[in-house]
Amino acid sequence: MRKPFLDNLRYSIVLLVIIYHVFYLFNSVGVIRNVDIPGIPVLDGVLYVLYPWFMATLFLISGICARYSLEKQTGKAYLKSKLRRQLLPSIAVMFLIGWTSGWVTNQYVDIFGGNGSLISGFAKYLIWCLSGIGPLWFLHELLLCEGVLVLIRKLDKTDRLWSLGGRANLPVLCLMVFALWGSAQILNTPLLEIYRNGFYLFAFLAGYAVFSHDRVQDLLAKWAPVLLIVSSVLAVCYTLRFWGENYAAMSNLKAFLTNAYAWFGCLAVLGAGKRWMDRETGFTRCLAGRSFGFYVLHYPLLALLAYAMDQWFHLPVWSMYLLLPIALAVLLPSLIALIKRIPILRTLVQGEK
Repeated sequence: MRKPFLDNLRYSIVLLVIIYHVFYLFNSVGVIRNVDIPGIPVLDGVLYVLYPWFMATLFLISGICARYSLEKQTGKAYLKSKLRRQLLPSIAVMFLIGWTSGWVTNQYVDIFGGNGSLISGFAKYLIWCLSGIGPLWFLHELLLCEGVLVLIRKLDKTDRLWSLGGRANLPVLCLMVFALWGSAQILNTPLLEIYRNGFYLFAFLAGYAVFSHDRVQDLLAKWAPVLLIVSSVLAVCYTLRFWGENYAAMSNLKAFLTNAYAWFGCLAVLGAGKRWMDRETGFTRCLAGRSFGFYVLHYPLLALLAYAMDQWFHLPVWSMYLLLPIALAVLLPSLIALIKRIPILRTLVQGEK
């Protein structure tokens, strides 16, 4: 079952991810980045506004789409397609181009601790690859969620979970914020804190069990203006509360205010999408068909462009905020068009047969 508003939301959030990473490269709050270029602190506001909810919304949308996919195929066939369309590109991109992000980092910080001359070129390449995972973590986390979902469906043969989710009304949807908050406290991976397994698994399963129902989507669309107001107020409160702090620190991510903003941000975006974006044109279909390529390819290209602008052309940082999105808008579609014309790359990078 295809719903235009889900496709439109997905590529819109991917575009926001790209914008986020432009500002993230120059953040001033201590979030680890690939380049050592001092940014403009006031522009960190973009990061605070986006970070709590935009990836959670992607998992929620993925959960909705998982429900529609599993209505047409078995769990085994579903997972097999995900291995090709998600796991293969996440590994291939890391080794084909993702390593350049690690290389760029090494130009600013000696990640080999002064022992680079003792390490072979191939070993350096492997380390750069592991350092260049970047946003590909989303595909790994999503595959984990999909595996858990297939297991749940084996146990829930009568589909009771999905039937129960369809009964949710607006008060129940709002109270689910406490469940999201609880999920943020558990299953977080030590050191690699970006793998917030509990948080993202809850968002994915909520999309599958609750938000895949037409009635729930229509309810959110009806209340979209109110939800946007609530989420905007929470955005201001969250930004003021945590301004100047590392917004990606676990202590921040576990806070109730952070999770309240994340949840109502998800509800508002989903409702707004259903209310105002449930239509498609040739242009939106074009963006939807390229959003995966945009996601997996943008970050290595962004890091290389930032390095070139800084080290080769010595551009002021304020100009990079403007030039990087323009450069990506020109180069990414061309790169994806080239990849689609080369069968082996189309399979490795896009996951297409």
